[in-house]
Amino acid sequence: MPDNVVTSAPPQSVSSAPPESEVAQRARRRIARRLLPFLFVLYVIAFIDRMNVGAAALQMPRDLGFSEDVIGFGAGIFFFGYFLLEIPGALIVERWGARRWIARIMITWGMITVLMAFIHTERQFYLVRFFVGAAEAGFFPGVIVYLTHWFRYQDRAKAVAVFYAANPIAYIIGSPLAGLLLGISWLGLRGWRWLFIIEGIPAVLFGVITIFYLTDWPEKARWLPADEQSWITAELRREKEAKKSIRSYSIWEALRHRDVILLTLCYFCAMTGSYGIAFWLPTILKHLSGRSDLQVTLLAALPYVAALITQQLNGWHSDRTCERRWHSAVPVFVCGIALAFAVIYRTNLTVSILLFVVAGGAFYGFQPCFWAVPTLFLCRGGA
Repeated sequence: MPDNVVTSAPPQSVSSAPPESEVAQRARRRIARRLLPFLFVLYVIAFIDRMNVGAAALQMPRDLGFSEDVIGFGAGIFFFGYFLLEIPGALIVERWGARRWIARIMITWGMITVLMAFIHTERQFYLVRFFVGAAEAGFFPGVIVYLTHWFRYQDRAKAVAVFYAANPIAYIIGSPLAGLLLGISWLGLRGWRWLFIIEGIPAVLFGVITIFYLTDWPEKARWLPADEQSWITAELRREKEAKKSIRSYSIWEALRHRDVILLTLCYFCAMTGSYGIAFWLPTILKHLSGRSDLQVTLLAALPYVAALITQQLNGWHSDRTCERRWHSAVPVFVCGIALAFAVIYRTNLTVSILLFVVAGGAFYGFQPCFWAVPTLFLCRGGA
């Protein structure tokens, strides 16, 4: 089958499986232990670098004379660069290999993140944010494609849930860390500048490690015994053949596919609310509470503690029941309701925080199940 063809199949063709052999159990455990912790760390680094502008916004406007409009536009222009290169980046994972491509992404975005520490003008701010987005584009979809090289459909939502747990954990770790870094002043540089320097360096270091650690395909994995290689390769080939037997689409046909368009619309609406919280919650809490930067960043981490719990539980239950639609839809609906009430009760700090906790928990519960849906009816590069 050509690289530019994607396929569609009904859930039952890839979700049913006979009782697992001892080889299957060993292979699944070994693959998960080898890949998921490392990918998890990479995504923690990615999200800390992506969202540190929200914490930096507690100091940057005063130091540089930026208005909130400038901060908002600079935060948003990240996604323009991200949008332009996200799909090409995911396809390159298939053709060029995940190991080199993910390494390139991390090294590039780490270096550009460090450059954020040396901006002085609005134009420089916009330009660097655009290039951070362009550099990081392809990382998340590329990893989702990469997981299809190693995990069957039955295991995919759990694998995505483990990987995606890095997202809330990045906030749980990153928010207090940002609060601490904002309080330092070394070599004549304010805390927000050190925030970008210190949080950009790990991306470069782990990008180099990625080149030596990741393996593109099971058949190339020297760390995987021959019988386990044969099992996972056969399972993934069987899944791919089941999809091919139903219908094939070119990449451009897949982009016009009704379900792809609907999923894109759903994800766009969901992410609008999510990034609104991510970028502006520290500033909102600062205005509401008047507390110190460290206290504000600790409060801003609370929604992501709830997110970590709901994410894992919802992904686990979705795999157990082999149901994706309601496990994706209900959390987004709850998130929307919570955000609407947060606007109504915006003057009450306690109620606002509780509603943001509900919104954060609900939104991240949706993610693992949602990302298992495209891999159900589209294969690898198409998904």
